[in-house]
Amino acid sequence: MASVSRNPKDPGWQARWRDPGGRQRKKNFTRKVDAQRWLDQMQAERHRGQYVDPRAGKVRVSEVAEGWARGLTHLKVSTATRYRGLMCGHILPRFGAWAVADLRHSDVRDWVNDLSASGLSAGTVRQAHRVLSLILSESVKDGRIARNVAAGVQLPRAVRADPRFLDADEVARLIAGAGTNGLSIAVRAFCGLRFGELAALRVRRANVLRRRLVVAESVTEVGGRLVWSLPKTNRTRTVPFPPSLTPQIEALCRGKGPDDLLFTAPEGGALRLGNWRRRVFDPACRAAGLVGVTPHDLRHTAASLAIASGANVKAVQQMLGHASAAMTLDVYAGLFGDDLDAVALALDGLVPPLRPLRVQSDGEEGQADAADPA
Repeated sequence: MASVSRNPKDPGWQARWRDPGGRQRKKNFTRKVDAQRWLDQMQAERHRGQYVDPRAGKVRVSEVAEGWARGLTHLKVSTATRYRGLMCGHILPRFGAWAVADLRHSDVRDWVNDLSASGLSAGTVRQAHRVLSLILSESVKDGRIARNVAAGVQLPRAVRADPRFLDADEVARLIAGAGTNGLSIAVRAFCGLRFGELAALRVRRANVLRRRLVVAESVTEVGGRLVWSLPKTNRTRTVPFPPSLTPQIEALCRGKGPDDLLFTAPEGGALRLGNWRRRVFDPACRAAGLVGVTPHDLRHTAASLAIASGANVKAVQQMLGHASAAMTLDVYAGLFGDDLDAVALALDGLVPPLRPLRVQSDGEEGQADAADPA
């Protein structure tokens, strides 16, 4: 039974109740009315199935966060590493020593504002908030807190940077500037592979007869070591390559085993983005006279060249490995023609003959009546 009585040890009042496990609980208050109000609220939460043991929320945020971080094995290593970096760099320095039940919505709001004021990009602030929200959701599931106080916090708007598209002439100059390494640039610029997908291509997944590349793996450098995984959407896809690339891809396969990597570093082994950019891409940009171009711009370029060649949105989606056509349109909608004139012309053949218009006395136009001699 729940009750409010005088505190036997100190001045004030004591609320007593039993938790769902039958254990005696108590909480001290200065005023009887405060004790009764708190007890009534707690009892109401029990009836709604929302009861949270006050002692459970005393665990530190750092302890909850560390347990949450150990459970990220379902994510890709690169994603889990990024989440842990955000946790250690932005969340634990601010909230690590706090009891998880002490966090308030306003505390999270102020933290988000401080991160933005420190100069962090909107994207990084949003990701840090997401990690904190995931940690607090873990506490809700464990019954340590009743709700996630990070929910509903206003976040800075992330503005997507305009993608850089190279035209065919710029791509040709870039490939020429790369010399004998031009094929790696050509495959990215005309097939739209992510760098990790290019680096993970194996000989058996290059079909020179059908001119297809099968993207089934990706490799990323995380903390100085190579991590192999499925492509970003966890789906294998088949990407066509232009016939002009066939001789060079065929030559690259020659003398290698089916499981050997198609593209390799000069000393052997998988390509690493930092090394490839320093050794191949940046010198090619300088030779081609291109400034401000990034390796990822080759993926944007592949999309723009495919669209300019007449590819529809579903074809571009499959080539790039996007999760949906909506995602493709979200990035490249401006490259697709709106076809509004073609729609109007197609509809024109369906429009029935219309009666001629006559000008009415009040100056408004209206259709002539069949009985009207006009």
